[in-house]
Amino acid sequence: MGTPASPAPLEPTPSQTVGPFYGYALPFTGGEELAPVGHPGTITVHGYVYDGAGAPVPDALVEIWQADEAGSLKGAPGSLRRDPVTGGILGRNGVDFTGFARIATDASGRWFVRTLPPGPHRDGAVPYLSVCVFARGLLHHLFTRIHLPEHAAALAADPAFGELSEARRQTLVAVEERPGVYRFDIRLQGGAGEETVFLDFA
Repeated sequence: MGTPASPAPLEPTPSQTVGPFYGYALPFTGGEELAPVGHPGTITVHGYVYDGAGAPVPDALVEIWQADEAGSLKGAPGSLRRDPVTGGILGRNGVDFTGFARIATDASGRWFVRTLPPGPHRDGAVPYLSVCVFARGLLHHLFTRIHLPEHAAALAADPAFGELSEARRQTLVAVEERPGVYRFDIRLQGGAGEETVFLDFA
């Protein structure tokens, strides 16, 4: 019996881009309803995902991870309700704050989340909503943050972000359109607009 031949070296293959995503896959009913129904003090954050040409991206996926109002990152697992017959997801239980939302952009590239204002997760931390973006054309998902305008001064004083130019730093700050409603657009590339600051986690 001879020695098995060594396998031929594998050739590298082209990287695959992320997305598009289909309605029956990752998104789920109530994915944008992060705050429990009827909870006082909820806020709505909405915006558009734009590509480098300034065109809206209709099939991106936005994930939100955040602390609750007290700064707790524990969340509440198991809030999804399933159909006992089909096993399909019916939505959230409407009671627990999980700290996680997943939203697909609509045909116009718009997304929104109804949530609670995040608290500082430790002493001296600037509160934020952590964002993960998946979209076609990307080789990897992107991370960024949403800071509310009331935290803009603290963000400017943060050593990690204080060295950014004012214009670049403002891409991390939502705009308050009216009490409780904030707009945060995500620009995947520069060109037609200022590219959102994305974060690299080593």
